[in-house]
Amino acid sequence: MANIRSAEKQNRKMIRHRARNRAAMGAIRTAVKTARAAVDDKSGKTGDAPALVKKAIATIDSAVSKGILKRNTASRYISRLASRKPAAAVAA
Repeated sequence: MANIRSAEKQNRKMIRHRARNRAAMGAIRTAVKTARAAVDDKSGKTGDAPALVKKAIATIDSAVSKGILKRNTASRYISRLASRKPAAAVAA
């Protein structure tokens, strides 16, 4: 438990930032997971895959601009997602 007023304030800030960062990372993971599932779908229904990949990339980019992800980490996520895409699903 913090005894100094500035340390107590820092703890309050940390709690808010942690909640924001966890929510953003959850959104990123969900977007990437749905995009991966759509791209890897073997049933031939990849019509929505380009849109989902584009949405996942936009989510990752917005996290970088908010300072939640580092630029190289985001680049790695996007690269891995793009390398999964079939030739017909070129969206980004």
